[in-house]
Amino acid sequence: MNKAVLKQLKALQPGDLVKVEWFDASTGKSLAAGADVDLPVKSFGIYVAILGRKNKHFVLAHNCFEFSNGLYDVDYTSIPLTWTLNITVKAKQELSSGEAVLLLKSFLAGRSRRIKRRTRNHADMD
Repeated sequence: MNKAVLKQLKALQPGDLVKVEWFDASTGKSLAAGADVDLPVKSFGIYVAILGRKNKHFVLAHNCFEFSNGLYDVDYTSIPLTWTLNITVKAKQELSSGEAVLLLKSFLAGRSRRIKRRTRNHADMD
């Protein structure tokens, strides 16, 4: 990981709205002659945490469904830090740090599948 990314990480706070530029893994059957394997990506979301035991990942929350007071289902992207090229803060504290902590707790608890099974949506009410 480059030094610029490390410096950018130190300036982040959970709840910041960010854009992360990174290279994803390529998929496909073959590459056209002269094509590059690098797949550049720009991901936008709320910075939640850096997680991982062996490989650190930058976790971005996208959609946050609050099922009850402080319990969320979170759509997220997990980006390997070693694949990260640049991080740009678009808005400081788009979510409060308290809300970001709740998102992280819900994410770590892995409750989303159980909650979705127990929760009825409007389509089921006909």
